Amino acid sequence: MYPELFSIGPITISSFGVMIVIAFLSVNFLLRKEFLNHGYKTEYADDMIFRAAVGGILGAKIYFLIENYDIAIENIGGLWKIFYGILTLNSSLIASGIQLFGSGLVFLGGLIGGLLFVTYYIKKKSLSWLIMADLIAPFIALGHGIGRIGCLLVGDDYGIPTSLPWGISFPNGSPPSTAYNISQTGYIIPQDVSFTQVLTVHPTQIYEMILYFLIFCFLKFLLKKNHFNGEIFMNYLFLAGFARFMVEFIRLNPRYYFDFSGAQYISLRMMIIAIIYHYFSPYLINIIKHCISN
Repeated sequence: MYPELFSIGPITISSFGVMIVIAFLSVNFLLRKEFLNHGYKTEYADDMIFRAAVGGILGAKIYFLIENYDIAIENIGGLWKIFYGILTLNSSLIASGIQLFGSGLVFLGGLIGGLLFVTYYIKKKSLSWLIMADLIAPFIALGHGIGRIGCLLVGDDYGIPTSLPWGISFPNGSPPSTAYNISQTGYIIPQDVSFTQVLTVHPTQIYEMILYFLIFCFLKFLLKKNHFNGEIFMNYLFLAGFARFMVEFIRLNPRYYFDFSGAQYISLRMMIIAIIYHYFSPYLINIIKHCISN
């Protein structure tokens, strides 16, 4: 894997960061075309992508800190290093802070944060939330799929050990896929396996990447067909929620009630919201319109 692409002085450019930038730029380019095709100003796409990026990063970071409260103080300490480095013009301190604070982003938290920031913008511009959500939904899946390539390159978010021929080991992953690191998630390692041994694991990043690219193609197809307002976005919620829910069974994440991970509980909520909307959409549309107009 290639967690670090190159360095410029004290600043290291990570493969994950590059893929996140590529994801936002790709989505911005395609969303501009989509907005233009539907008679909306392309500047709306630019503004929404910017707000989605800011809200997404904040939401992803907050979710990560909540889920990993044990390292929250250390992670937030990176933010202090950035500010203090700027004040003292210390580039090494800034680089260290970026590396410390920038680690740990959770997509589901980013989705919530991004939606909140974009929703505020949509209301401010007096646009239809449901129509905008339908136009944006396919590209959320696309951006998520591209982001998973970054996870693969950096060796993060991999799955449980496997003997399947397409399994991958991450000796330089974040963290490395050693028996010890895997055991820290609660996964039981056989007694005859050394804790220092690097294990072959499910490349769940690839699984998710393929699933999200398929969701993108399906939603783009639906977008060209007749649909009621909100249908595309609700299809995204259900399909993305279902994909993540299933992949989580072979991902290494802390488990809670009923042996479900935190991501699975959020995924279940996403699917339930989508199902309820499909069955009760006429009533919900009126409620949403009333809430947004007030």
